[in-house]
Amino acid sequence: VSFLGNGPSGICLSYLLSGYIPYFKRDSLHPHPILQRKLEESPDVSILDQDLEYLSEGLEGRSHSPVALLFDTLQRPDTDFGGTAESVLTWWHETDRAIPHLVLGRNAPGGAWHSIEGSMVTLSRGEWMGLPDLLFKDWLKQKKRGLRNNRATAEDIAQYYQHYVMKKGLQKNFRCGTVVTSVRKVSAESISNHAQKGLQENSDSLWNSNEKSTEVFQVEGFFKTIKGDKEPFSICAENVVLATGTYDRPTWLGVKGENLSYVHHQLSALEEAVKNNSIGIMSDAVLIVGAGLTAADAILFAHHSNIPVIHVFRRRVSDPGLIFNQLPKTMYPEYHKVYQMMKEQPAACAGPYECYVSLPEHHVLSFSKDKKCILQDKNGCQKVYKISMALVLTGSNPNLFFLPNNGIDLAVDSDQPVNPKRNPIDVDPFTYECTQEKGLYALGPLAGDNFVRFVQGGALAVASSLLKK
Repeated sequence: VSFLGNGPSGICLSYLLSGYIPYFKRDSLHPHPILQRKLEESPDVSILDQDLEYLSEGLEGRSHSPVALLFDTLQRPDTDFGGTAESVLTWWHETDRAIPHLVLGRNAPGGAWHSIEGSMVTLSRGEWMGLPDLLFKDWLKQKKRGLRNNRATAEDIAQYYQHYVMKKGLQKNFRCGTVVTSVRKVSAESISNHAQKGLQENSDSLWNSNEKSTEVFQVEGFFKTIKGDKEPFSICAENVVLATGTYDRPTWLGVKGENLSYVHHQLSALEEAVKNNSIGIMSDAVLIVGAGLTAADAILFAHHSNIPVIHVFRRRVSDPGLIFNQLPKTMYPEYHKVYQMMKEQPAACAGPYECYVSLPEHHVLSFSKDKKCILQDKNGCQKVYKISMALVLTGSNPNLFFLPNNGIDLAVDSDQPVNPKRNPIDVDPFTYECTQEKGLYALGPLAGDNFVRFVQGGALAVASSLLKK
């Protein structure tokens, strides 16, 4: 098995495929009585070997995936009610059940968590960031630190994932500094016939099955060596797991001038500019576009650095779809501070917050070379602002360039690009195998699971499916 992506879902799957098998812990009591009864029916059969559809039936929670809810409630039985009940699972290392696999990733284990500003605080509670059989809070205690407001920093999370891989002895399966450029299905026969030649099939037929011969996936790409050279590789696998997340490709607005050097699509650009003193308290305002949590993080960062901000977003402030309306105030005070600013500081009137202007129901028309930006409101009225830099933070999309047709054929709506919220890859809910391509699996945001606590259920489903093959 080869899987692409070494973030939390890839690490969790590697743990399961390394022969670590979960069983129901005898004498433990789950608060869900029906699930408890089902678990007691076959205590000697591992969870991976049981019927996941039967076990997860009737479970409710914050995910649409039944298996995600199942694995989450087995590990954290009453966490949504503020409880601290222990996991009802016990783990056995059954080496004879391990499945050989390779985890390919660009960064160190932890994936995109290494690309996030280290001091950023997670949206999820700290204990929800943990992986099986190594509590995050226990690891944090060893470092003599606690959780701030029940939440953790991105730096802690990234270090914990690296520690997890070492502690569980998974590092032999990981190949970091790897870029995959192509995944395609080929006949095993053609691999042996043309091993050195590099295959040139027409991409239109790459997902088509060929009944005459056994088929495998050919995964090609390159390793980045310590010297910075690119060393090509080509491997074959009967099964491939896509777990590349969505951090790769920020969404663009598609407006004139968006490719100018002062227009950026990642928060790190603002952090870099402040660090280099290229913008400061006397600069023209920074334009921040977007109304999600990354935009809010940028506003908080600018606010703490006394950088003036013009904040543009399409929705009205009272829109129930805004993420701020879905977060409890006590747990997320800093995001509610941003929401308050958005409500109380429109451009038309002076408000209590210096260096910040909120422009709801506006959108960007264009950027010009002299750092002027034209905005338009809902009535078609246009305004010009002089800015020092622009940050377009309106989400990101997975970059599946290495798949035939960018993976569009695998999506729920095969006429539209893959999108974690609106158009994920179409998978079987109990195996996470792609409905359009047998042997290909998708995990995490690609399959519509966007929180670390829930991506692990997908790993359970994939491991269960592979062990039954």
